[in-house]
Amino acid sequence: MLAPYFHNILIEAGCDEAGRGCLAGPVTAAAVILPKDFHHPLLNDSKQLNESERTLLRPIIEEHALSWAVAFVDNHEIDRINILKASFKAMHLAIEQLKIIPELLLIDGNRFAPYFGIPHECIIQGDGKYAAIAAASVLAKTHRDVFMEELHSVHEDYNWKQNKGYPTPFHKSKVRELGHTPYHRITFKIKD
Repeated sequence: MLAPYFHNILIEAGCDEAGRGCLAGPVTAAAVILPKDFHHPLLNDSKQLNESERTLLRPIIEEHALSWAVAFVDNHEIDRINILKASFKAMHLAIEQLKIIPELLLIDGNRFAPYFGIPHECIIQGDGKYAAIAAASVLAKTHRDVFMEELHSVHEDYNWKQNKGYPTPFHKSKVRELGHTPYHRITFKIKD
């Protein structure tokens, strides 16, 4: 059961990212401020949900959130600054877009680059513990998946519609066979 909040008075934004371990495409982050009484029985860490559950939850979260935002950092920037810094940058860009200024950031994971003027809590596996982080994980994942499905039509050989840019055996074999596209992360080494 997800906790509805970390602090019962402060305005909290949950933050999470998707696509960190991919060979291609952007890293995507979401920031979500939920009402303190928000509850949906399906809501969970996006990795624990199937695609249809995430697709069902996305409009519910977007409709009921007090504020939400999604941001992308592309593969070129990932190659330039590294994936960890790019993940933090994507979270900062999402937080920046929120219509309500949060008083506390709940970050999924064990590290974060502080966002000026707003304290944060890093929570390991927070997307399975707090509703706002779980909601952010769903939005980051679904928005990124749609983006990768659109890119699939440009580079069908890599099957991004299915693998979303993750290093599946098929995707790795196609990179070896055909090389990189303009959407691949050149600094990411393909491991067997």
